[in-house]
Amino acid sequence: RRLIDSLIMEMRSLDDVVIVCGVRTPLCRSRKGSLKDVPPSTLLTTVLKETLARTNLDGAEVEDICVGNVLGPPSSAATWRMASLVAGFPNNTSLSAVNRQCSSGLQAVANIANSIKAGNIKVGIGCGVESMTQTPMHKMKPPEVDWEIMQRNQEAMDCLIPMGVTSENIVKEYGLSRKALDYFSVQSHKKAAKAQAMGKFDAEIVPVGSVIKDDGIRTNNSVEVLSMLKPVFDKNGSTTAGNSSQTTDGASAVVLMTRREALKRRLPIMGIWRGFAVKGVPPRIMGVGPAIAIPAVLKQCNLSISDIGVFEINEAFASQALWCISELMIPVEKVNPNGGAIALGHPLGCTGARQVTTIIHEMHREKHRYGVISMCIGTGMGAAAVIEVEPFSNL
Repeated sequence: RRLIDSLIMEMRSLDDVVIVCGVRTPLCRSRKGSLKDVPPSTLLTTVLKETLARTNLDGAEVEDICVGNVLGPPSSAATWRMASLVAGFPNNTSLSAVNRQCSSGLQAVANIANSIKAGNIKVGIGCGVESMTQTPMHKMKPPEVDWEIMQRNQEAMDCLIPMGVTSENIVKEYGLSRKALDYFSVQSHKKAAKAQAMGKFDAEIVPVGSVIKDDGIRTNNSVEVLSMLKPVFDKNGSTTAGNSSQTTDGASAVVLMTRREALKRRLPIMGIWRGFAVKGVPPRIMGVGPAIAIPAVLKQCNLSISDIGVFEINEAFASQALWCISELMIPVEKVNPNGGAIALGHPLGCTGARQVTTIIHEMHREKHRYGVISMCIGTGMGAAAVIEVEPFSNL
């Protein structure tokens, strides 16, 4: 067995981009949850400090950090830089911020992976953070554009459609039932509650002060309870607070490096970054994004749906997640086995990095070789990534 493993290792490229650590804070409800009084800088500092503690890296060995964030003000770039310095990274560790809406955390990880692949750096951290308490969505200012010009282009104007309305557009366009959406949501909470009770999230969570667990999971949800909630975006619609993702506070960080660097440091290779794709879709039905992005990244990696052991598909809304799963004919038992954003929450800039962290731990537990992370993106896009866990890898 050891000889076989050794031969496989020799066949693997020392320049592979590998993940050696993935951590996250608890995910807590905005305005009402356990992290509502915690500044986003503290959330980010917490996960960045933990990456150094778990890998025994010196901060100076990390060459670049990319932070995904959506709702923060322009000064946030300075906030994240300050957080990294407080976390133990020296001033020669560079940092950038990225905003690709709901995929910002995944884009941050992809940016670091691409920098490593291009040979620009050897070690970096992709992370994401959002405090939807301190910077709520309803306080976002409209874009500064020439409205006279923009109003001549319907798709440009469609970029301003509220996300919940895009959910209703999918419901109407594809004939989804309210009962199906509510059932999907109940299952998300049930899976998350079971995972939490079994301690499945413990290894990926780093406490923030005394806060040690996610607080948005509901153990008493039922279709009957959810059916009593009123639609939010259309009085005759199907999208409710119960079958939509929760607004949430949280942060996550993923450490990447070349295989050569990981072996040199004797760090466990948790996963290999195999591919990443972003594709555009009509803004008015932005939630269909994963159904376009997942096939694109699988083609890039010469894989098919049947090759994938587990999918982390962001549950922005039950409508879009359910439709994408059905459209791609993904076995439901492979999707979000420990619940998704409807139960855990969707801290916009954090989610993608959180999904990477969660899926890697799940792949090791269940011995899956390939996993896919995906989400829809406001203004009309979808993103997806493929992670591989080698059969002989152990945490």
